[in-house]
Order: sequence, then structure tokens, then C-alpha cells
Amino acid sequence: MLTREEEQKDWAAVRALNESAFKSSTEASLVDTLRAKAQPVISIVAEEENKVVGHILFSPVSLSDHPRLKIAGLAPMAVTPKLQRKGIGSALVRTGLEKCKRLGFGAIVVLGHPEYYPRFGFAPSARFGIGCEYAVPQVWSWSWNPACYVMPQAPLNIMLHSRKLRL
Repeated sequence: MLTREEEQKDWAAVRALNESAFKSSTEASLVDTLRAKAQPVISIVAEEENKVVGHILFSPVSLSDHPRLKIAGLAPMAVTPKLQRKGIGSALVRTGLEKCKRLGFGAIVVLGHPEYYPRFGFAPSARFGIGCEYAVPQVWSWSWNPACYVMPQAPLNIMLHSRKLRL
């Protein structure tokens, strides 16, 4: 398996992959919108036998009252359903986190499965006094530099692009 940056030639395959993995077009449309409007976007595919079998996307998000912190949101990540639980998703996450680090992102946030993301160093964002602008069960965050978090007097919220981008 090879992980590499997504290219325009991959867009149709990435869309089909997200629709298959999530059984809806919501995440596929999110990818299309973020790719077009959020910059910079880190978009990585996993490829086997010249076929896209996995995809992950990272895009900038902001933290209320701390707009200078460079934070990325991980969403979505998809793997061909019949190839799930074979390490493709883990390879995508690790590759993406390294790319975010090289680009100077100090933290990553993800709305995701609490059983999955801690293996990559994600911890509940509530530990850092960080929540989400939407009603969600749990936001998991990961940081290369925990000092970038300031424990606030009042809760801070992650501002996701979806509201600004009008999905």
C-alpha cells in the first residue's frame, strides 16, 4: 500500500469511496467543499494496485478567542469497507499527522470514535477546556505542543469550517 497526496485525477474515486464508506453523500460533499474553499487542505489517499482504497482530509479550524493558533481538523477519513481493519486508516492518520506537523500545525481536532483515535495520541479536548460549536458527544484533540493550549476561565469552542462554508 502506498500513501500519497491526493491529485485531481483522484477526485471521483475519493467521492465514491466516501459515499461507500459512509453510506451517504454527506462526507463526500464535505470533501468537495473543503477542497474548493478551505486552504490549506491536506488530502491524502491510500492506493493499492493503482486503486484508491483510503482517503483522509485535514483542513484549518479555529479556536474561539485564540485565532492565531494553527489548528487542523481531521475529517473525514474513509477506507473501502471490505479493506477496513487492515491498517489502511492507521497509515493515513499517521501520514496526515506527520504532514500537519511539517506544516506547523500545533494541534489537530477530530470528531471521532473514542476507541480509535487515542492510539494516535488523541485525548478528550475537555482536558484542555475545548469544546465544539455543535452538540456532539465528544471532541478528541491531539497536540504536538500541549503548551499551545491555555486553560481558559470559560470554555473555548472549536469553530469548524462547515458553518462558514455553508454546506
